[in-house]
Amino acid sequence: MRYLMPAVAAATALTIGLAPAAAQSERHADRERLRSHVALHLSTHSVLKGNGLAVRGKVRPGGRRRVKLVFRGPEGGARAVTTKANGTFALRWAPGRTGTYAIRAYGVHDRRIRSSRSAPRKLTSYRLAGASYYGPGLYGSGVACGGTLLPGTMGVANKTLPCGTKVKLRYHGRTVTVPVIDRGPYVAGRDYDLTEAVKERLGFPGVGTVLATR
Repeated sequence: MRYLMPAVAAATALTIGLAPAAAQSERHADRERLRSHVALHLSTHSVLKGNGLAVRGKVRPGGRRRVKLVFRGPEGGARAVTTKANGTFALRWAPGRTGTYAIRAYGVHDRRIRSSRSAPRKLTSYRLAGASYYGPGLYGSGVACGGTLLPGTMGVANKTLPCGTKVKLRYHGRTVTVPVIDRGPYVAGRDYDLTEAVKERLGFPGVGTVLATR
């Protein structure tokens, strides 16, 4: 028995000594992992709902690696891809709902490579909306959501969206984000009445079609 006790003590001491060494070895291995970098690009930053766009990127250093693409917005989700031997990846994606999205790529870590993530890329998905404008002859009048219509008022009229709802509009490359301030238009085929200030900001002719996020 007296010979057994020193052996047990020695084994215990050896085990205690190994634990910090193992942890230190793990930290050292983590430091030895190569730094990686993920670049992400979109073929367009404005798209009609349902239309696709190309999502491309590259991971450095090269090689076949796993990448996770995360889509945040009205229709979120994630997609997994594997890079080619040169580190590049590509896929097609089509937003099924209108609104603003942020897309980010995450490089999945392994024993040799540290994890990394790209900068977020913004995308706006629109729908076609019939529009007209109003204002002249009505200045000084109240609007349905409260307030007074003036020449510089920025907003739109819509029949159903709650007051204050922000709508992003696009016309020939110009964009503006404005709130719903009034009700209308009451003409078949039209979704929005723009105030004169919004009309001027967009360069809108008066009656036609705009791109809208709602």
